[in-house]
Amino acid sequence: MLTAGPAHAHAHVTAADARALAENVTLAFTSEAENPEAGFTELRVELPDGIEPSAVQLKKAPKGWKLKTTDGGYRLAGPETPAGADAEYEITVRQLPDARKLAFKTVETYADGTVARWIETSDAGHGHGDGHDSGQPAPVLELRPAAPGAEPIDPGDSGAEDSDDKAGAATEAAPEPSATVAEDTATAADGAETEQTVAAGEDSGSSVLPLAAGAVGVLALGGGAWWFLRRRNAADAS
Repeated sequence: MLTAGPAHAHAHVTAADARALAENVTLAFTSEAENPEAGFTELRVELPDGIEPSAVQLKKAPKGWKLKTTDGGYRLAGPETPAGADAEYEITVRQLPDARKLAFKTVETYADGTVARWIETSDAGHGHGDGHDSGQPAPVLELRPAAPGAEPIDPGDSGAEDSDDKAGAATEAAPEPSATVAEDTATAADGAETEQTVAAGEDSGSSVLPLAAGAVGVLALGGGAWWFLRRRNAADAS
């Protein structure tokens, strides 16, 4: 019975909505324990074609475990799980690809260094040995046909690119307020110059008027003196 245990241990994957092109699907994984002396410390998964590591988010995992994306998949690791206990976790995938079956090749690592590789797939993609392997099939999720009207998500519609577009639009729009501010500043400067010019004109006018008045006064006094002297000379002659 002890020797038969490891042979019956497997890694599994299930989903409530296992349908091609389904969106925001939660996948539940179970790595059955086959080492009674040590618990799991790490699970490495290679994602099937059509699922990018960036489209995967961790939803549930053993306490203290964290998910990090890798080239073509992800690594889930953390404190050692109890020896003899299965490792269970859940991820959310943004959209499943348009396929019939999805194989998630999984490599399990135990605290004592033992490694179990559930990575074998048959040509038909059933996830079982083809008679020439050691019977360690990769977890496989079978998909139902896509729902009517379902289409692949356009990568151009992703939130990251939308954010870039918004940022670009904001960048393009930014010069307009700056230009307006510059124009307002220039207008204010022109107005200031106009006010200064008007003030200078008023100062010039106020200086000229007193001078003109003084000149008129001098002429009036001179004319009066001339008239007085002329009258006086005429009186003496008579």
